[in-house]
Order: sequence, then structure tokens, then C-alpha cells
Amino acid sequence: MKIETDIAIVGAGPVALFAIFEAGLLKMRCHLIDYLPQPGGQLSEIYPKKPIYDIPGFPTIDAQELVNNLMKQAEPFKPSFTLGERVETLNKIDERNFILKTNLGTEVHSKVVVIAGGLGCFEPRKPEVSGLEKYENGKGINYMILDPEKYRNKKMVIAGGGDSALDWTIFLSNVCSELTLVHRSESFRGAPDSVNKVMKLAEDGKIKLLLNSALSELQGNDLLEGVEINNIKTNEKTSIKTDYLIPLFGLSPKLGPIENWGLKIDKNAIEVNTDDYSTNIEGVYAIGDINTYKNKLKLILCGFHEAALMSHSAYKYMNPGVKYTMKYTTVNGVNTF
Repeated sequence: MKIETDIAIVGAGPVALFAIFEAGLLKMRCHLIDYLPQPGGQLSEIYPKKPIYDIPGFPTIDAQELVNNLMKQAEPFKPSFTLGERVETLNKIDERNFILKTNLGTEVHSKVVVIAGGLGCFEPRKPEVSGLEKYENGKGINYMILDPEKYRNKKMVIAGGGDSALDWTIFLSNVCSELTLVHRSESFRGAPDSVNKVMKLAEDGKIKLLLNSALSELQGNDLLEGVEINNIKTNEKTSIKTDYLIPLFGLSPKLGPIENWGLKIDKNAIEVNTDDYSTNIEGVYAIGDINTYKNKLKLILCGFHEAALMSHSAYKYMNPGVKYTMKYTTVNGVNTF
């Protein structure tokens, strides 16, 4: 798939979402690419219910509510998204043309690139069981659920004990033909209400719940056919036939392929010029937690400031010689495309 846009933004966290608005005021369209299955970055994936206290104008706001507000604010500028894919390569074709390519082959052609990847590319924490790679890439093991309908009337094993594992178990209990939740402890790390719902599903026989248990072996030829579960206390092994295994052990941030793009890196962060948050590659900017400079503060509100300055610099880069006079939104309003 080939996508053309003015600005390609790597990441879809809160700073990236605000950059859509700032770029949109200057008539620049944005396309965002993120490895997570939904916009919002850490706020949506890790702590959606966590209150945030340092957003101007909001004495307190939940993380997901902030994401929802940013999406609504960006909506008039018609952003587009590629989600569940990781940008692998960045190539500068000529002075004002870039091509980014994802792990699934999507190509995004843009005039400017903005890296707003937060702490980096979130990669799944994988269970300690041999042979995982054999069943990845569409052969039975997935680390994110992008389309629940893919699993309708299928047999599934979910492994994990946090909010994601609990929430997906509850949701997919009415989608899968058979669903097993495997957790290595007797207590869960998720919300008490979600724990109660999962326990009730198990009591009613709608799911199988294996506690004090861990994945020990994967079974199958070209495709995953089953998993072996080991009871940590009794060492008893149970074999379960399944079409899919979804390990949900959380995500760990890594700089990932960005390390190989020719950018100046300092301690897993991208060095930028604080005049406009440009990098050493002309036309490439870095905003938010992924960049570094003297007196850097890793705060969302600082990222918003960086997004505004970046957008004005990107406009000048894309439109050399064109004079632009900034006008306040209180005067002009928000003029959409």
C-alpha cells in the first residue's frame, strides 16, 4: 500500500496527535504510523485511567480522556493512520521527499518526517518458551489484537494477568468457540471489577481459567495447533488444542529501527536543535519524549510546545520563499481543509 501525505508522523501518542492540529492550522495534512493498535501511545495502552494533573486548563484529566480530546481537536484536519505496523526504514529520496516503509510493506511518501515515538517503539514482552518465532507472522501467535472478528469461532489461549489480558478475555468470551486464560499466579494485576468478571466467566463455564500456570511448549507443524501448560505448583502438564496464542505480558520501549536511520543519538534519544526541534537530517524532526536537548523535561505539555514550533519550521521547509504571517486562532478560528 502506498500513502501520500505532507507530514509523516512516526508515533501516535498525545504529542503526535497535537502535532496534527498545529500542522493543520498551516494547511499541512498528516499521516501517523504506530505499532500499537490504537492512537494514544502509552496513555491508551498502559494507563488509560491514570489521572494527569499538569495539562493547562485541566486541574485533572484521565489519560484516555485527554487522548479522546486530542483526537476530537485533530478531527477537522482529516488525519489518516496506519496502526499495528512498525516503521522499519526511512529513506530521503531528494530534497523534500521521504519514503517510510513498515514491517508489513506499507509505504508512506511525505515531504517532512516527524518522529514522535515517545520512549520509542513498544515491543511485546515475550514468554520464555522456545519456538515462538516459528508461529509468529500469521501462523498462530499474535502479541496484539487488532481485529477481534478474526478470532470468531476459533480456539484461543490468552496468557497474562494484567488489564489487557483480563479485558480481552471478557470481550472474546463471546467471540471465540473456546477460550483459555493462563496466568502464573493466583492474583491478578488488573482492575478488581475485571477480575470478578473473569472469575464469573470461569465459574459459568464460558472460559477455562488456569492459575499458577505457565506456557511450557508449543505444538504444531506449519501452523500453531496447541500449547502445553505447566502447573507451577504441581508440575502437572496440560495440553490444549488452539488456533491462536495471545501472550499479553505488556510492552517494553525500545528505540528499534530508528537507531539505523542516520540520526544523532544520545542515550536512546534523538538530538535536536531547540530552535525548531529539527534533527541532523534536514526535513526530519523529533518531538516529545524521544528527543533530547539541554534541560529537557519529559512532560506532555513540553511536547505540545515542541509540536507547535516544529510545525512552523516544517511549513517553511515545505514552502521555501513563501512568507507566512502567524494569526491567532482567536482571530481566524480553525480553518479546515
